[in-house]
Amino acid sequence: MSLDLILRIGTKLLLPFILLFALYVQFHGDYGPGGGFQAGVIAAGTVILLSITFGLSSAKLIAPQQVVERMIPAGVLIYAGTGVVGLVLGRNYLDYSVLSHEPAHGHELGIMLVEIGVLITVCGTMVSLFYAFVERGR
Repeated sequence: MSLDLILRIGTKLLLPFILLFALYVQFHGDYGPGGGFQAGVIAAGTVILLSITFGLSSAKLIAPQQVVERMIPAGVLIYAGTGVVGLVLGRNYLDYSVLSHEPAHGHELGIMLVEIGVLITVCGTMVSLFYAFVERGR
């Protein structure tokens, strides 16, 4: 791996832009194609690219396995918690209008929270699956 200088430098240069693109896809998902699932896969792809280029130990320094495994239920809790707020306040599950003083702002906030929960869950799941498959071969 130490002989792949161009690959290593190229990866170091591309990783921030790939993460920036994941954030763009996440926050642009309300207005066009994209959203939490696509952004989660792209963000997980950065960890996978890092692992392929620099080795599994380098990827686990950036995204430790314990953190990745906790991301999965954390994202589900964000998603479910957004819906439970509506139930607690006397509305339907995932009724976003109660999240703000104005229903339109509540819908925007609710959708963004749900999409962030999806991003966290999908990214954690993809990286966790990658770690499981890579470690199985050892």
